[in-house]
Amino acid sequence: MRIAVIDGQGGGIGKHIVEQLRKKMPELNILALGTNALATGAMLRAGASEGASGESAICYNVDRVDLIVGSVSVMMVYGLLGEITPLIATAIGASKADKLLLPIQRGNILLVGILRTPLPHQIEALVIEVEERLKHNHFSCN
Repeated sequence: MRIAVIDGQGGGIGKHIVEQLRKKMPELNILALGTNALATGAMLRAGASEGASGESAICYNVDRVDLIVGSVSVMMVYGLLGEITPLIATAIGASKADKLLLPIQRGNILLVGILRTPLPHQIEALVIEVEERLKHNHFSCN
């Protein structure tokens, strides 16, 4: 399984996701896709297998992975303080890869019915879901 972790800004959320995935599944092929070099660098230092930065790299690679993880903001045009371009949001949305997204709520979007849990708990739940999918070779959200 090849997983893309997508993040922007300073890469803090992506860094924590990569650290936890690497800790639980050291053999996992993790591709860090940052909207900028700072985010990609943070995820690479956390243990990503490889990384790429920018709109073109993200759009190119989202169809070359089995699973995409990150914040729900990566699918929202101008999410992550404007770093998610219309092309990035479209490419992620159109990718056949399954998407496991954290319901991080910032700005003027509120995901109703979602419990507000601390980020470490959200990341733990995401890692458990990835582990289950890897165990059962199940890559579809259906």
